[in-house]
Amino acid sequence: MADLPDSLLDTLAFSLRATTADTLVTSQDVSINSSVPSRSKLVEGILFSRQFILSYQVVLLALLLVFAIRNWTNRLRARKRQRQLQCLKGDTGEARLRDSSLVDAKAGLSLAEDSGEVSSSGSTIQGNFLSPKHSVMIGESEQTRLLLKSEPSIRDSIWLQLSQKSRSILIYQPRPIPLVNKNLPSNGTTLLVLTLLGLQVFYVFYRMPLSVPMLFVFADRTSLLFVANLPLLYLFAAKNQPIKFLTGYSYESLNILHRRLGEVMCLLALIHSVGMIGVWYTILRPVGLGLAQFLLIKIILLGIGALVAYELLYFTSLGSFRQRWYELFLVLHVSLQVIALVLLWFHHHGSRPYVGIALAIFLVDRLVYRMGLKVESSKASLEVTKDHGTVVLRTLIPLEQKHRFLKRLVGTGVTKSWTATEHIFLTVPALSRKHVIQAHPFTIASKAPQIGDVKAELNLIVRAQDGFSGDLLRYARSHTSVKVRLDGPYGSHNGLHMLEQCDLSIVVAGGSGIAVALPLVWAVHASHRVDDLEICEDMKSAPRTILIWVVREESHTSWVGPSEIQDLRDSGVEVIIPPPTAANGKPDVPRLIESNVVFATRNGHARIGVVCSGPDGMNRAVRNCCASLLAGGYDINVEIENFGW
Repeated sequence: MADLPDSLLDTLAFSLRATTADTLVTSQDVSINSSVPSRSKLVEGILFSRQFILSYQVVLLALLLVFAIRNWTNRLRARKRQRQLQCLKGDTGEARLRDSSLVDAKAGLSLAEDSGEVSSSGSTIQGNFLSPKHSVMIGESEQTRLLLKSEPSIRDSIWLQLSQKSRSILIYQPRPIPLVNKNLPSNGTTLLVLTLLGLQVFYVFYRMPLSVPMLFVFADRTSLLFVANLPLLYLFAAKNQPIKFLTGYSYESLNILHRRLGEVMCLLALIHSVGMIGVWYTILRPVGLGLAQFLLIKIILLGIGALVAYELLYFTSLGSFRQRWYELFLVLHVSLQVIALVLLWFHHHGSRPYVGIALAIFLVDRLVYRMGLKVESSKASLEVTKDHGTVVLRTLIPLEQKHRFLKRLVGTGVTKSWTATEHIFLTVPALSRKHVIQAHPFTIASKAPQIGDVKAELNLIVRAQDGFSGDLLRYARSHTSVKVRLDGPYGSHNGLHMLEQCDLSIVVAGGSGIAVALPLVWAVHASHRVDDLEICEDMKSAPRTILIWVVREESHTSWVGPSEIQDLRDSGVEVIIPPPTAANGKPDVPRLIESNVVFATRNGHARIGVVCSGPDGMNRAVRNCCASLLAGGYDINVEIENFGW
C-alpha cells in the first residue's frame, strides 16, 4: 500500500477527464501503467460504472412502456365497452320502433275488422305480434351476451377474489405517522416509490466493492446516477410532457415521485461530496495536498456550488417551508435549479448530455408552453362571496373552432377548450409588482365547454389565506374586475374516464373541493344521460350520479350559488349537502358511500366509481372505505383529487 497514493494520481486524472464516450474505452486503452493491481481495479471499476449506468435509461423506458401499455389497454377496453353499449342502445331503439309499428298495424287491423274489410290472413300478423316489453328484452338479451361473460368458474372466482383483495390493499392509505403527523400515500403509491428507491440502491451498490481503496469508484458511481436522474426529475416536474399522453398521469400525479426522486438525488450529491472528501483524506492528503488547496481546485469548487444549490432546493421544498412562504418557494425553486444546472455543466463535462436534456425540458416547458402557447389574457369579474373570505373570479373565454382537436393534442391554451377536473395557473399583475411573475394553480370550477360552443365561462374559486389569495381578496373588495393571465389547462382525466364507465358515480367534495366536483358531475351526468334510459328496464337500473358536498359554514354554499345546485337536482343528480360541520360536526361520509353502494348493487348497478376532492382526512376516509368495499366483493374504483402543489 506504500505506493498506492502515487499510483492513484493518474487514475484520478483519468476519471476527472472521462466522459460518456469512455464507455467504449477498455483498461488496455488507458495510457497509464495498469501493472499495479490497485490502479487496474480502479480503472476497471470506473469504466464498468460508465457502461452500467447506460442501462438505467433502458430500465426507465421499459417501466414507462409497461405503464403506457396498461393505460392504453384500459382505454381501448373502455372504448370497446362504450361501442357495445351504443350498439345495445341502437338495437333497443330499433326493437322499440319495430314494436311501435306492430302496435300501429294491430290498431289498423282492429279497425278493419270492425268495418269487415280484413281477410283471414290478418290473423297471422296478430299471431306474430310481440309485446313491446318482450321485444325489448329479447333485443337486450342478444346484446347483453356481448357485455357479460358466462358464469365464472371456481378458478376464475378465486382469481377474482385474489385480484380484489390485492387491489384493496394497494388502495388502502395508512394513518399519518405519529408525533410528526406526516401523511402517508396509499400503499400502491408507496410501492411505486419504493420501487424507484430500490432502483437507486441497486445502481449504487451493484458490483461495488465497499473498501477504502475503492472509495473513489463509489463516489464516482453516485455522481453518475445523480446526473442520469436529471432528465427524469425535470420530466416529472414539467407541466407539459409526454408522460401524461402515454400513461394518463399528469404532472400533479407524478409530483410525489418528483419530490422523492429529488430527495434521493440530494442524498446522492451529498454522498458523492463526502466520498470525494474521503478520497482527499486517504489519497491526496498523504502526498501533501492540503484541504484548502483541494477545495479551491476549479472542478471541486464548481461541485461545491452545485451541491449547495441542490441542498437549498431540498430545504426550501419541504412542506413546512412551502406552505408558509409559497411565493418565496416559487422564486427560489426556479432560480436555484437554473444556478445548479449551470454549475453542474461546468463542474464535469461528462454531465453535459444529461444537463442539456434536463435544461431543454425545462426551457420548452417554461418558455415555449407556459410563456407562449398556453398563455391567454382576459378580463375577469370579481365577486366576494357571503362568507367574506372567498373570491369567485369569472371570465368569458372565446373558443377557437378550427383545429381544436389538434391544438388540444399538441397542448395549447384555454381558448381551445378544457375538460372537467383540469386547472390553470392564474397571474394577476394588477395586485403588485411581485405578482407579475407569480402564477398560482386553481381548479376550473365551471362546466367544461361542449363541442360547438363558441364561448364558455371560466370560473375560479379562490379561498383567501395569506400571500396571493389574501391580496386578491383585498383587491376584490374595492374592484369589480381585473385583467388576468391564464396558463393552462393542465391535469389528468382519470377520474372522469373512470366515472363515465360506471353505473353509479359518487363524487365527494370537501369545502372548496367543489371546484373539482361540480364540473365533474356535470360531465359525467351528461355522458350517462344520453339515451341511457332506453336500455334500462326500469328507473332503478338507470345510471345514477350522486354529489356529496361537505361544507364548514352555511355561507360556503354561496361559492357556486343555489341556482346551480338546483339545476343539478332538476337534471337528475342526487345532491347531498349535510349540515355544516362548524355547528353539527363532521358527517359520516364513508357510511353515506357504503349505504348508496349497497343499495345500488341490489338494483343492478355493477360498476361503481368514487371520486373525492377534499382535505387529507376526508380523502383518506373515502379511500379506505372504498378499499373495504372492494375487499368485500363490490366492483368499485376510487380516484382522489388532492389539494396542494
